[in-house]
Amino acid sequence: MNSEAHGVALPASSGLKQPYHLVDPSPWPLLGAAGAGLTVLGVVFAAHYGNYIALALGLAIVLGVMFFWWRDVLRESRTAGLHTPVVRLGLRYGMALFIASEVMFFVGFFWAYFHYALMPEHVLGTATPMWPPQGVLTFDPFHLPFLNTMILLLSGTTITWAHHALIEGDRKALVQGLVLTVGLGLCFTTFQAIEYAHAPFRFSGGGIYPSVFFLATGFHGFHVIVGTCFLIVCTIRAISGDFTPERHFGFEAAAWYWHFVDVVWLFLFICIYWAGQGVIAPE
Repeated sequence: MNSEAHGVALPASSGLKQPYHLVDPSPWPLLGAAGAGLTVLGVVFAAHYGNYIALALGLAIVLGVMFFWWRDVLRESRTAGLHTPVVRLGLRYGMALFIASEVMFFVGFFWAYFHYALMPEHVLGTATPMWPPQGVLTFDPFHLPFLNTMILLLSGTTITWAHHALIEGDRKALVQGLVLTVGLGLCFTTFQAIEYAHAPFRFSGGGIYPSVFFLATGFHGFHVIVGTCFLIVCTIRAISGDFTPERHFGFEAAAWYWHFVDVVWLFLFICIYWAGQGVIAPE
């Protein structure tokens, strides 16, 4: 048995002849694509006809595929020992490219915002070109938005603390850091829901400003919820002892994603809440 291939040392007990992992045939990509398509179709049905059956079914399929696909990935790593250093490097590249695609996703929202902010004459139905449009009341940036900014910045320090604890083999501090980060993520989501409930404008019928505002901040809030779920799973795995100082890519991926969420919020706070504030709505 060749214990070294392509310049990469392989464990003698792994039984692998080369460092790459050729995955077995799996139904999850096809089912995941079908669930995603059904979810998008469900959004259309829900928006136009008030029918949520397709949306619920699509989301159930997507969540089921996520669970079983990631379960298989964990089994490949823990049981089969197929995640060689080369495979783990490929997973890191994949996560980095995924975050890069998410960056471009938010670039679209910022592009729309700055298009109208820099050229307010393109806003339809306004006699006086200005941004925010005349008659739109905005949030006080140093009220709930600033509090949420502090919460996310603090969560960035707690997830970093957990990462350093993992590298040093301090499992107790790892779990504590993850629990604190999850709690801060839940606090952020709660305060953003309160902010939306007291918004001086509504998504529908409010013009271009509410549309851009709710799409940008709402999708960020969705990413916070996804990142919180990601960290909850990491907390469960940390408690069960899945992570080691040498093998913890799942945790690293969650930490990268969380830091990405933090940075996006900083741009949202500075550009939309602070620099883009207009007439502040009375509390």
